[in-house]
Amino acid sequence: MRLANDILLNAALTLIVLAGVLLLIRIWRGPSMLDRAVAVDVAAVLIIAGIGVDAAMTRTRYYLSIMLVLAFLGFTSSVGIARFIASRDRAGTRTEERP
Repeated sequence: MRLANDILLNAALTLIVLAGVLLLIRIWRGPSMLDRAVAVDVAAVLIIAGIGVDAAMTRTRYYLSIMLVLAFLGFTSSVGIARFIASRDRAGTRTEERP
């Protein structure tokens, strides 16, 4: 049973690292600001998942509060970025309508 847990946790960690590499490529090459904003939100999720895998490997539960705080910060940053992009798009629409 312990061997199966180790294999699955290592596979999860490998997938998180692979997703992180692909995420860095998306941040670097993202054609729009919205793509980069979504990538930063996914980065927060990957950090939380990595901390969760580490907590499962070490069998500690002290990381739960850290994971909750990071989830809250990721959510509020996503809302802030979305509001910024929405206000920027509205401002751009007003200037385009005027002759």
